Amino acid sequence: MIYRLAVPLTIEQNEEVRVLEWHVAVGERFAAGTLLVELETHKALIEVRAEQPGVLREKLVAAEDWCPLGGLLAWISDTSDEPLTESTHELAAEFLIG
Repeated sequence: MIYRLAVPLTIEQNEEVRVLEWHVAVGERFAAGTLLVELETHKALIEVRAEQPGVLREKLVAAEDWCPLGGLLAWISDTSDEPLTESTHELAAEFLIG
């Protein structure tokens, strides 16, 4: 299955976050609990960790770039051979983060 990794909407008093650093490379398999990316607001650092295993397929926001709340950060899948197509993007589920 293909998943969307999006900026959490629960970050109060902010309209966007900055991607500080990616900790997983494209194509890399990761386990539950892995630190995927660090996000920064004007007041806080947010560690985005995976709640399930997966493969980082594509980063859509580079380190140091800003992304709005709810904005798409990356595509993730269960396996590395699942095709990323327009129709899969529409059907993708939200990736669970902790």
